[in-house]
Amino acid sequence: MRPFLQVAALSLLVAAPLAAQPGGAQPVLRNPMPSPIPATENRSYIRTTDPTDPMIRRIWTEGMSRSQAMTLAQVLLDPLGQRLTGSPESDKAQDWIVDTYKKWGVNARKENYGTWLGWSRGVSHVDLVSPRKRTLEAAPLAWTSSTGGKPVEGEVVTYPMDVSTPEAFDAWLPNVRGKIFLMSAPRISCRTPQQWQEFGTPEEIARVNDAQRDLQVSWNQTNVAMSGGRSVWQKLKDAGAIAVFTSQFSNAPGISKVFGSPNQTVPSFAIGCEDYGLLFRMAQAGQAPRVRAFTDSELLGERPVGNVIAEIRGSEKPDEYVMLSAHFDSWSAASGATDNGTGTITMLEALRILKTVLPNPKRTILVGHWNGEEQGLNGSRAFSEDHPEVVSGLQALFNQDNGTGRIVGFSAGPFPGAAQRLEQYLSQVPNEITRWIRFTPTSGQATGGTDHASFVCYKAPAFSLGALSWDYGNTTWHTDRDTYDKVVESDLKNNAALVAMLAYLASEDPERMPREVMDPLPAGRNGEPGTWRACGKAQRAVPSAVR
Repeated sequence: MRPFLQVAALSLLVAAPLAAQPGGAQPVLRNPMPSPIPATENRSYIRTTDPTDPMIRRIWTEGMSRSQAMTLAQVLLDPLGQRLTGSPESDKAQDWIVDTYKKWGVNARKENYGTWLGWSRGVSHVDLVSPRKRTLEAAPLAWTSSTGGKPVEGEVVTYPMDVSTPEAFDAWLPNVRGKIFLMSAPRISCRTPQQWQEFGTPEEIARVNDAQRDLQVSWNQTNVAMSGGRSVWQKLKDAGAIAVFTSQFSNAPGISKVFGSPNQTVPSFAIGCEDYGLLFRMAQAGQAPRVRAFTDSELLGERPVGNVIAEIRGSEKPDEYVMLSAHFDSWSAASGATDNGTGTITMLEALRILKTVLPNPKRTILVGHWNGEEQGLNGSRAFSEDHPEVVSGLQALFNQDNGTGRIVGFSAGPFPGAAQRLEQYLSQVPNEITRWIRFTPTSGQATGGTDHASFVCYKAPAFSLGALSWDYGNTTWHTDRDTYDKVVESDLKNNAALVAMLAYLASEDPERMPREVMDPLPAGRNGEPGTWRACGKAQRAVPSAVR
């Protein structure tokens, strides 16, 4: 086996000239986070010699030389794909992950916690048919109803720009009968903010910003009017609208954020920024654009939903737990690759590595592949409610959920006593992994956003592993471009190896992880000391307001 530091040095000799491809990326300012931490920062946990722990070395070899991460990712993200809560597609993907664990000799199960509205995406198509013909970039919103087995066709109308009360909107509503309603404010420009800053004159930037602001103010006024009384979706359906189009630009070229809600009662589609602007401008100009839209998506009623739990039982302390955590569900427009397929594969591959090199850990090692995270951490909240024995016996939980990038941020959160222990763990990990990690001893209580918060609220030691962005917020987070090609292989392998090492160290640690929390908590934005927030309750069914 080559020395760890030598392997890293050799890897620097390999170049990947992506910019040489036709249309390749132009030179940009490099983000400092992908660079190793300067030696001048004196991070004591970053090794300058190879690891001495034989198990750490075995995990490294298994994770780096015999990784299955990308093979697993391809199956999860390509033939299986999106994993919307309540969908048959999600069920199929859960069955696959349970079967995969069982083939490795790992006990795994689906653990139901409630129900959610079932929906299958199906096939969709949206075309401009007049005054010219063009296939539009479109995706059905999650939980939309179908078009009834055949396309619907009608004129497109914009939201009214001169109403400010529910009464005025209700008086306008007959205008949607037999038509397609544009519900969102359009973008004046679908160029990126970076392009405007690079090439725009101050005067033109100001003009476009003012025009966008005026549009948004008008839309905000209409939105308040639409929201009065009954659900706007039900109002549109009762008034005879045949479809609804929305649009949410991600600030990246050709990329849209696509969501959805169980309260949609009219066939609903997310339209790409450019095409939505096209329809809006023609409708405003009185040019009567007509669109034909089709989706055979299917609402399936309330269906059971649950988490996948995998387990390697502890040989000496089976009632103490190390948990690997990542949400399994996704939105439906793409494949959920970085949100959170890469977190899912990180934990799946980490447990494969551990089963191979550490089949009899001292503590029980669990993996939680959570459902319903996108609807409010419902899967992890339900598990923490249903398994107080795991919460009370938790040695450590490691969660990952913010994209494909290499893990570069890590904190003990509100557990100051855990900081020294976690730094000790990191000090045993190879330099090739830790030289990128900026460990922060403490931070405030995690109250939401991702699943470790469902355990921190019980004052259980749960930690989030922060990854490199890779422009996550604009390019992949909840977008129609969150696909397999966005996965970064070396980063994914790095993360799985790191998680396996942390799980091993926590499992074999002779001491319990300290649980004492900071008192007071760090001050909030108002300067006042933070207060501990109680655990939120899991929603175990679709709220009655949107059924």
